[in-house]
Amino acid sequence: MNLEQLVRKNVWEMKPYSSARDEFKGEASVYLDANENPLNDKYNRYPDPLQWKLKEKIAQVKGVNPEKIFLGNGSDEPIDLVIRIFCEPRIDNIVAIDPTYGMYQVCANVNDVEYRKVLLNENFNFKADELLKNTDEKTKIIFLCSPNNPTGNLLDTKEIEKTLESFDGIVVVDEAYIDFASEATWLTRLHKYPNLIILQTFSKAWGLAAVRLGMAFASPEIIKLFNKVKYPYNVNILTQNFVNDELDKLALRKEWIQILLNGRDYLKEELSKLPFVEKIYPTDANFLLVKVDDANSLYKQLAGKGVIVRNRNTVSLCVGCLRITVGTDEENKKLIETLQNI
Repeated sequence: MNLEQLVRKNVWEMKPYSSARDEFKGEASVYLDANENPLNDKYNRYPDPLQWKLKEKIAQVKGVNPEKIFLGNGSDEPIDLVIRIFCEPRIDNIVAIDPTYGMYQVCANVNDVEYRKVLLNENFNFKADELLKNTDEKTKIIFLCSPNNPTGNLLDTKEIEKTLESFDGIVVVDEAYIDFASEATWLTRLHKYPNLIILQTFSKAWGLAAVRLGMAFASPEIIKLFNKVKYPYNVNILTQNFVNDELDKLALRKEWIQILLNGRDYLKEELSKLPFVEKIYPTDANFLLVKVDDANSLYKQLAGKGVIVRNRNTVSLCVGCLRITVGTDEENKKLIETLQNI
């Protein structure tokens, strides 16, 4: 892979903004370089723009070198950045599976980049050859979400491998739900593929959706490009410190994952007993995609009783489907009891 040929010329040649905290690294007794207010100790100083302390802790948990980690404002920031780095507006294009996470297309539209959808098969999976048929010399990025949203399933490993080996551009594998899956993360194979970017998040298994911290893993060369284009202080000190403490709760996180997997099994079993449930699709995520006889009506009835699920009836291949997140034991039972009385 020739990284320079993939990156937008202006991005490759640009000089990044250099903050005061980029120019001086280390400890000092007097800081008069960043025009900060010296009178509100604790929160008056700019945070580390590259979040090294937090990255080093994440690196231990993930088994990845800190230089291969980018931290952003949720996963949406690296999704947007990868498009801004590699895609020339109105010239280049992106290829993605359909249905999938909607922010890929939103970010493509914001950046004025063509977004090509390739429909999944009846099992919500894809063939690399079919995906690659929709690429051309202007295709810079392929987005693959695995486990996928809203379908919940892992994508075929061999087809992802074939895509990585056959495509000359960037392949993004979004693993937001990987902690609930039966297969290992692609992080173990990151060293094999210089064109691979893996996305993960603290929003799901870690239960930190409100904190807004996403992770991207890639080669050090690609991570340097992310850091070149991102806003200087994109992750605030409150988030950095909070997540640093949360990373000490590995045992609790493991317990939460098991609770959610048990809840997923409970919902599968109970939903299958309901006469209006036509199909429950296989899932490796913390949600279920459920086909019912009248999704619009059932969604409205549940909402009327204060139980909110996601109506996916208008999404490709998901006609008649509701997406149901695994909740607490109490929430799961409330959902089933409400459905039983509809």
